[in-house]
Amino acid sequence: MEGLPPNGATARAAAGHHWQHTEFMLADLLDLTSRLLTDFRNANRPEKAPQQEYPEPVWRPGQPSEKQRKKKARKEHAEARAGYLRIVAQVTPQHAEKG
Repeated sequence: MEGLPPNGATARAAAGHHWQHTEFMLADLLDLTSRLLTDFRNANRPEKAPQQEYPEPVWRPGQPSEKQRKKKARKEHAEARAGYLRIVAQVTPQHAEKG
């Protein structure tokens, strides 16, 4: 398929989201502005005031949501625990049979 618009329905379906280049640029601009504002506040804060942390970046398509990140972390923890228990079972001496 040639000659289709880069922001048409086919392109959006292939990308898996509806964001266009403009939305990505706006998200980058918002992230940068937020970081610059945080830097300004930290540079002009009272001497004994705590430093302000940078804000979280704006969500973009393709990034997992907070719920998806937590679900993935739980799954990885369960897999790591199962692997640990498998190793422990292999290296732990078994009770010798009496006989």
